[in-house]
Amino acid sequence: MTYRAPVEEFRFLFDHVVKFDQVSATDRFAEATGDMTAAILTEAGRMCEDVLAPLQRSGDMHPAYLENGVVRTSPGFVEGYKAIAEGGWVSIAADPEHGGMGLPISLTSAVNEMMASACLSLQVSPLMTQGQIEALEHHASDEIKAIYLPKLVSGEWHGTMNLTEAHAGSDVGALRTKAEPRSDGSYAISGQKVYISWGDSDLTTNTCHLVLARLPDAPEGTKGISLFMVPKFLPDDTGTPGPANSLSVVSLEHKMGLHGSPTAVMQFDGAQGWLVGRENDGMRCMFTMMNNARLGVGVQGIGVAEAAMQHALSYAQERKQGRTPVEGEGTIIDHADVRRMLATMKADTFAARSIALANAVAIDMAQAIGGTDWEARAAFLTPITKAFGTETGMCVADMGIQVHGGMGFIEETGAAQYLRDVRVTAIYEGTNGIQSMDLVGRKMMDGGEAASALLDEIEAHAEGARAQMPDLAEPVWQASETLREATEWMVSQPDMNARFAGSLPFLRAFARVLGGHFHLTAAMAEGGEGTRSRLARFYITRLLPQHVGLLTQATAGAEDLYAITAEDLSA
Repeated sequence: MTYRAPVEEFRFLFDHVVKFDQVSATDRFAEATGDMTAAILTEAGRMCEDVLAPLQRSGDMHPAYLENGVVRTSPGFVEGYKAIAEGGWVSIAADPEHGGMGLPISLTSAVNEMMASACLSLQVSPLMTQGQIEALEHHASDEIKAIYLPKLVSGEWHGTMNLTEAHAGSDVGALRTKAEPRSDGSYAISGQKVYISWGDSDLTTNTCHLVLARLPDAPEGTKGISLFMVPKFLPDDTGTPGPANSLSVVSLEHKMGLHGSPTAVMQFDGAQGWLVGRENDGMRCMFTMMNNARLGVGVQGIGVAEAAMQHALSYAQERKQGRTPVEGEGTIIDHADVRRMLATMKADTFAARSIALANAVAIDMAQAIGGTDWEARAAFLTPITKAFGTETGMCVADMGIQVHGGMGFIEETGAAQYLRDVRVTAIYEGTNGIQSMDLVGRKMMDGGEAASALLDEIEAHAEGARAQMPDLAEPVWQASETLREATEWMVSQPDMNARFAGSLPFLRAFARVLGGHFHLTAAMAEGGEGTRSRLARFYITRLLPQHVGLLTQATAGAEDLYAITAEDLSA
């Protein structure tokens, strides 16, 4: 099937749902007018449809491979990446001082979603570079910025993130990679990193690794970690790549999906690197990149959901099988259960997309005008965006296979690829369980103020909608009240494990209620009549009620979990 970029959907969300006008009203983002936004979305959408989408199957069927120490990418990926770089799509939000557009992260998120829909394996590459650009803008020395940022912004060079080590997994503080000071002010980096997305390729002339390592006599754990820039080729002062650094790709992982995206095991053998930020402050510096990536990975999940939904809808409108009690298309879309699945796919994709863009708007506002309220909102929404966006991707891709029936299990239809590709998004950049623990832990250290501010906004909007749409507004208001009670329960628990035991269902419930709020907002903007109003009624009637069961789990505590022994599980 042919991918169709949802440009008009983004424009509707920006204009009517996520309050993008607040962003364009600031001095910093005054250039992000309606006309410019429409032009960028249209042009990016065209590139995704015409250039990237045809590469989706190529990446899956002809994976990247390692040849004589160099990674060779899937057929067409070099040309696809060239289109991304030359279009400026790597650096929409980057500082104009180094060649970026300086536009809102909201626009970047929309473009990233379309690229992820078209070809997720390739889109992983610019996403990593975007995160590195932001980390360097915030933390690098002027010398590092001058050499690396223009090349990264232009897409001539590519950026990676090197955190994980095989023995440590998500416990970054247990890393063993070492950084030894050199006489010239640089450092010798030695160690091995795993799961490095796009750790090497033939797309660019240099690959720039941000590497977490430990200095001699550094404190144990995360407090003793520093961040280093370690390029594949050592550049001179003008940014011209020179001799090869002492690093190599040991192997490429054989993965369930994302075959076109090379995931490398990287070996550093006294490789020359330069400190980014202060000594032993590497985690704070790296979290700049990771938070960027967490929003981006949530958007990846939504992008796959959109593509899988379009793929399933196309099949359902063509496949003739069986009879139904209703007259319609004469295809399987007439079957009630197929219609239910497709509506769920569409409604959840809308909800997840709205949450992600609202998250991006909060980030833009925090950057444009500052203020702890915007910063707190952005921080609170980030784990929800990442976890709900990726779970939506997985669930929608899974339903897409089901819509295809037996043909969904056959690789030639392409339906299974969406699920295989998107599955890792719930794991990398912090598993969804880690995101949910962050939500009920670190993000509620304010006593629940950020959560309460969101709930106040949801309830105020529902109150205002009661006169026009009481059948939709009342359930949203009631759901928000139930969620408020669960939030208060979370905040009141002194035992963090009681919070952690219910953290994932709590996050899902919060996303469900936010989804109801954004669907109601869309229906109000449409006047209660039209496509989005019908979708809102479906979501609020059929999907929003799930929050009740989720919050029952969320507030159950941890005692019953730990009453189950290892022997019970193996019996």
